[in-house]
Amino acid sequence: MTTNQNLIKIFEYALNQEETGKSFFETSLQRMGWGAAVTAFKHLIREEEQHIRFIRNILERLKLGDAAQLPSGKDFEPEKTDFFDMPGKGDAIQQMMYESMVPDVTVFSIAWLIEKDLSEYYERMAKKTKGQAKEALTMLAEWEKSHERFFREYREKLTEIYAKMPWGG
Repeated sequence: MTTNQNLIKIFEYALNQEETGKSFFETSLQRMGWGAAVTAFKHLIREEEQHIRFIRNILERLKLGDAAQLPSGKDFEPEKTDFFDMPGKGDAIQQMMYESMVPDVTVFSIAWLIEKDLSEYYERMAKKTKGQAKEALTMLAEWEKSHERFFREYREKLTEIYAKMPWGG
């Protein structure tokens, strides 16, 4: 059984990671300049802000000793951006590749690792919890997985394009 104090620690760590990721994405905007990559990161920042609000709401309730009344997906309806699951995602990735400079590639690789790490953390913690805490952690894992898939596809597509490039002029 997970105690209220353990749940607080789990969600405080999650909040810290979400805030750190958001900060990285905001800083990365300065490196990218313009175009579809900037649009992707702006969408991601808005979604990360939603994650932060959701986790803060959970922490407020936990610190009041109300673990039984944690917000769920029904209580917290995030603004739907759909950017990372959109039908034309391949076109957006292609546009980013066309506009991308090498620093963008590094930023997108790090973004993928951040999202992957967070989704795995949420999944691990969900397995250790029950009830509404488990539901909240599972929902957070799914949100992060959609971002992870987007950045993984970007990375894979970039690798494919680089593999076909003529080297040496």
